[in-house]
Amino acid sequence: MKYLKQFFIIIFISFLGEILHAVIPLPVPASIYGIILLFAGLMTGMIPLESVREVGTFLIEIMPVMFVPAAVGLIESWEILSDKLIAYVAVTFLTTVIVMAVTGLMTQKVIRGRKEQGNDQ
Repeated sequence: MKYLKQFFIIIFISFLGEILHAVIPLPVPASIYGIILLFAGLMTGMIPLESVREVGTFLIEIMPVMFVPAAVGLIESWEILSDKLIAYVAVTFLTTVIVMAVTGLMTQKVIRGRKEQGNDQ
């Protein structure tokens, strides 16, 4: 029953994200609204971490399985994609490098900030 409750909380927040997507005229996916709502709820304490921890961990563990339908869709669209394959590979490589660099820099900034906070006390 605990897992159903946790799953219901995550589904409810996803549903709220869908509502925001329908109401707010921005080109932002509903899943992003849901993630922002969940993050805000966790950070403010409105949603205790323990109320979604186990199901959230499970969903993260099975995340690779969620990419299978997208990969099948790419394989089925091979005729369309093959003409621009070099461009797609270049964009994928470039964005991956950018994401890795930004993530690394932000992680270093957070670690330095925590060290400074520890020295101030």
